[in-house]
Amino acid sequence: MAQVKCFLNGVKIPEFVRFKTLLVKIIGMICSLTGGLAVGKEGPMIHIGAIVGAGISQGQSTTCRTDLHILEDFRSDTEKRDFVSAGVAAGIAAAFGAPVGGVLLSLEEGASFWNQSLTWKVFFCSLTSVFVYNMIIGIYQGQPGDLSNSGLINLGAMADMTYLLYEIPIFLLMAVGGGLTGAIFNFLNFQLTMFRHKHITRNWARIMEVVLISAVTACVGFLLIYYVGDCQMMRDTSPQRTVQMLCSDGEYSSIATMLFQTSEKSLRDLLHDEPGTYKPLTLGTFVVAYFLLACWTCGSWIPSGQFIPGLLIGATWGRLCGIGVMLMLPGVAIDPGRYALIGAAAQLGGIVRMTISLTVILIEATGSIAFGLPIMITLIVAQWVGNWFNAGLFDVHIKLLRVPLLEWEPPPLSSHLVARSVMSHPVYTFKTTESVGTIVDILHKVTHNGFAVVSDGDIRSPLSDTPDTFGRMRGLILRSQLITLLQLKVFNESPDIDVIRAGLSIRSFRDTYPRYPSIKDVAITDQERRYTMDLAPYMNPSPYVVYMNTPFPRLFKLFRALGLRHLVVVDNRNQVVGILTRKDLAKFRVEMHKGKIKVEELAISNELAVNPITRACP
Repeated sequence: MAQVKCFLNGVKIPEFVRFKTLLVKIIGMICSLTGGLAVGKEGPMIHIGAIVGAGISQGQSTTCRTDLHILEDFRSDTEKRDFVSAGVAAGIAAAFGAPVGGVLLSLEEGASFWNQSLTWKVFFCSLTSVFVYNMIIGIYQGQPGDLSNSGLINLGAMADMTYLLYEIPIFLLMAVGGGLTGAIFNFLNFQLTMFRHKHITRNWARIMEVVLISAVTACVGFLLIYYVGDCQMMRDTSPQRTVQMLCSDGEYSSIATMLFQTSEKSLRDLLHDEPGTYKPLTLGTFVVAYFLLACWTCGSWIPSGQFIPGLLIGATWGRLCGIGVMLMLPGVAIDPGRYALIGAAAQLGGIVRMTISLTVILIEATGSIAFGLPIMITLIVAQWVGNWFNAGLFDVHIKLLRVPLLEWEPPPLSSHLVARSVMSHPVYTFKTTESVGTIVDILHKVTHNGFAVVSDGDIRSPLSDTPDTFGRMRGLILRSQLITLLQLKVFNESPDIDVIRAGLSIRSFRDTYPRYPSIKDVAITDQERRYTMDLAPYMNPSPYVVYMNTPFPRLFKLFRALGLRHLVVVDNRNQVVGILTRKDLAKFRVEMHKGKIKVEELAISNELAVNPITRACP
């Protein structure tokens, strides 16, 4: 989810939506789930949905070297992000059977650029995802046409569950506990991930860590079964699938039953089993062991999601709280299942710090609309308590990714900054009619993706030691456009220039998307270096520009709301004095701890490198 959030925010992560990534993600998810690790399937499902959305929007696969020449109008960053947003919503909808929750999650945690038409498109995609899943699972179960199945993660219906007014303060205390334990979880996982980043860098070491996690998980499970004697008599209210292990005939081990089934099945049992099914010692030892295992597994080099482990941890100690309330109020009918649901919401809310989307997902997954208000209150309180100590799990991993992420709001204490104090300068520009040699030299020298085009006139050479330019603003041209024009030899002195220009179209610039050729792939002769190129017909003549005294908060909101990549800064004579990119606006990192705000200015490199920790996020 951290990577998805970065991608939808406008940050390109290498190999994130590749077809080979999809295959590895599916195989890894199957192996990690069937191996009994403390992971969930919803995280990989979100990533899989994002890859499918990105692939459909392109109509091609660079991994398979196949181009179907369809949907070519969608080959742009904006359209690709919209399809990925729909894929994220479809993934969570198929996982929980929650189409509305999928849309809200994509809006709350994923998409940075949203519009009204995208809402119904994403919602329709989520509904279609749930419909297709029901069709396939109905055929698999031998009931074609049965559309009553829920998602991959079936929490069971809890429509008849109610709560009493005096239980709300208890739910609030549980929310505080969820926020505290969520903050502890995020702190421990942050330290573990930092250790991985520093010391576990070789492939064999990463594989050995996964092997060690699997071995320790298996050993801990068998030790719990051996030392925790929780044998229950078989009765009508017992779970459907039980494991006898070391118990006598006619009995089953409740902790072995929890360990020898999937995490979502254990979660469902905790929500629905009758009172007396679990002993407090069983729940206490299980929650401590599973908490540590889930914290260790999260962020390792396996596909994993944190929703189900967080819900299972919370449901375990939530049911334990329900047993405590039953002991304190012996004359009152208490269902520990509803405390398990509140505990699950509090724990997951304390870890991921979601509110609206998680509320709707839990309501849709359980069918318990009556619990909407307690769940919402619990999630809000858990978020407040957790944010007092550290950030949410996804934000923690985004910090470790070291990507220039633009938050929803400009950083605090930035109202005194203006454009000229944060812009990149000196700036490289091109004249409307520029020499081929100058263009090639600048493209070789810098890695910038956008260049301002200025009027012909007295301009200082951009290749000098101080490449300041003072030309009047005319437009903006992209690096990919310049390379395409160089490859096609669109030179003013070419003998067949009219034929070349007549054959140019928007498709000429889209065919190589999203992996544009490098300037190193362009062969230019010495004679061609003396030619010139007319950039006016191919530049954007009306890019967004701001004056150099524009306040930083206004720059931030304009840049983020419109999904811009470049914002040219001009003076009162419309002369280019600088340029703003994502890195200029995202270099202010904000941290909050115990009510205190810390704003740090970072130095962000222009070099593109694959961060090895990128693949280690949930």
